[in-house]
Amino acid sequence: MEKDLHKKREKEKQVVTLMIQLFCRKKHGTENGLCPECAALAEYACERTDKCPFMENKTFCSNCHVHCYKPEMREKIREVMRFSGPRMIIYHPVLAVRHVIATKREAKRLAKRT
Repeated sequence: MEKDLHKKREKEKQVVTLMIQLFCRKKHGTENGLCPECAALAEYACERTDKCPFMENKTFCSNCHVHCYKPEMREKIREVMRFSGPRMIIYHPVLAVRHVIATKREAKRLAKRT
């Protein structure tokens, strides 16, 4: 169980980092790596993921009932998600399809609760 949770955390960190990299490359013109602002956001997002007490049951931070990001960082990550989310189908199609499937499953699960 602990191994699965670790794997889930690492996968989430990988996906958010890829999205930040895509955003940084397209918006800030970086070729390799991240600009300092995006590097700080990626580090912050990974720290939040490592400390998340709900990781076992949640799908994505956007579906969580507790928002642990500071308001400034939350707005930055939203900007990244709005930009990178639709583009993931082009740059990382498997991850994008997995995300859509997980989102649909979560919506069904939440609909059953009400």
